Amino acid sequence: MGRYAALLRGINVGGRNKVRMADLRAVLGGLGYTDAATLLQSGNAAFTAAGTDPLSIGAAIRRAIETELGMDVAVMVRSAADLERVVAGVPFPVRDPAKCAVAFLDTPVDRERLAALDSAAYAPEELVPGERELYLYFPDGLGRAKLTPLLDRYLPGPATVRNWNTTTRLLELVRQSPS
Repeated sequence: MGRYAALLRGINVGGRNKVRMADLRAVLGGLGYTDAATLLQSGNAAFTAAGTDPLSIGAAIRRAIETELGMDVAVMVRSAADLERVVAGVPFPVRDPAKCAVAFLDTPVDRERLAALDSAAYAPEELVPGERELYLYFPDGLGRAKLTPLLDRYLPGPATVRNWNTTTRLLELVRQSPS
């Protein structure tokens, strides 16, 4: 049994794809996952599962949300060890946790594809690739970011962004011992 985090993309944003966190916990429970807890209203959950493949777990959650809640949303799943690695590997100082973020991908980073992204198009924002994540810094805030709209064109699949505060709080939630 392992602890995992599920990060749902694009729910409860601008009145679209509304998902109550109680419903998300019920979906996870229906899949046999235990000790489900949610963080904020933006699709962050921690749970315990017998599976060991985050991609398979994410696909199962995505199918269950589509079947039970009638919406198709991308789901990125990370093990507790993955989240530990992400937080420990931040490649720059976290100057302001609200302006530092992580884009979680469901595939490994394609560095060649990202190399085609002109950094002048989003300066002074920063992007540093990781394994299956991108570390981002938005000096003017995420709401006015020039980089995030560009990413959809340069990533091979979906991604979901969490600011540093949410990322570290989710790690703490995953670290909590199951009851």
